[in-house]
Amino acid sequence: MAALLAERGYRTVLIEKDRHPRFHIGESLLPLNLPLLDQLGVRGELEYGAIRKYGVQFVSPYHGKSITYDFSHAFDKRFPYAFQVRRSVFDHILLQNAKARGAEVIEGTRATAVDLSDDRNARVTTRDESGTEHDWSARFVVDASGRDTFLAGQLSRKERNPKNNTAAVFGHFSGARRLPGKAEGNISIVWFDHGWFWFIPLSDGTTSVGAVCPSQVFKTRNTTDLSAFLMSLVAEAPEIADRLKDATLVSPAIATGNYSYSSTQLTGPNHLLVGDACAFIDPVFSAGVYLAMSSAFFGADTVDTCLRQPERATRALQSYDRRTRKALGAFTWFIYRISEPAMRNLFMSPRNWFRIEETVLSLLAGDIFSSQPLRKTRMMLFRLIYYVTKLSHLRHRLRSRQEASVPLDAAI
Repeated sequence: MAALLAERGYRTVLIEKDRHPRFHIGESLLPLNLPLLDQLGVRGELEYGAIRKYGVQFVSPYHGKSITYDFSHAFDKRFPYAFQVRRSVFDHILLQNAKARGAEVIEGTRATAVDLSDDRNARVTTRDESGTEHDWSARFVVDASGRDTFLAGQLSRKERNPKNNTAAVFGHFSGARRLPGKAEGNISIVWFDHGWFWFIPLSDGTTSVGAVCPSQVFKTRNTTDLSAFLMSLVAEAPEIADRLKDATLVSPAIATGNYSYSSTQLTGPNHLLVGDACAFIDPVFSAGVYLAMSSAFFGADTVDTCLRQPERATRALQSYDRRTRKALGAFTWFIYRISEPAMRNLFMSPRNWFRIEETVLSLLAGDIFSSQPLRKTRMMLFRLIYYVTKLSHLRHRLRSRQEASVPLDAAI
């Protein structure tokens, strides 16, 4: 976003608390990231440090099989692959790109307070590594603080998502067994009794492996050693355990909680929230980086409108809010249901009736802004099929319970 605004002629200052390159989780991009990377002019640079991801593999121990969805089979065939990236490399490339396009980048400096009371002149206080404080005056403030949710926290807008109260523990492994051939870079989603695992191959030979589980699983763990806890979960997922049987955890495991949240308000007269500073949902579809980048692109348009055409600012901010929430909503319906038997059955037994499979695959690729009526209708049809499937599961369960409660002599 700093790159886009600086390129339009604004004096843009990017305050970054860390120094890059630095570690970050979230290595899996979507095919629809690629046109955004093209617009930024960094796709070619990424090709050298990334591995191509041609699809998504789902592994279900409940079905005794795996199934792979190739992005080349999506409704829109123009984007047949994505990248798996080291976020330290990827984010550093984006930071350098912002500098090259004219943004002033200040690393090792943390924002400590923001005063938004004056609509025309926001005040930002920062503290650098030496402890020295600086005051900034800005016409517009963008909060891209990610899961730190700086403004949402300061303004008491952050709300946890009660529908998806999950946490994650993850680490990087060397020597993990990958899929063969062209599928080597595919992400694998592996269900197990406590939730699901991600398995993300990286180009340097390491593999990112993480478990996403309900928060109560973390509360009942019998060790404070996160690496030991991660390996205990691995042991409960046979597919992951087999892939890691000859692998080595190359860095201590890391855990993160409060996984799903959102801000009740995304904009104001002189500010907006972008990316994970707005909201974060379960990473099962690897949507985080794509949602952050796409919101940055139309967020930049919004800021530009607010500053150049103040009379249109209110409408532009409302449009940004609606579009951002629509993007989040496109994934959340699936995420809330991804561990339910009915949804697992649909994913593990795909049917392309009325091109529904292609439509769902397009969503997995990040194609969420299409306004084509037929695609909307197909997505509604998929939801209807899901509810019918869920109802049949419920009827079967009730019938099984009734049969189990019948006395033996009556059954005879």
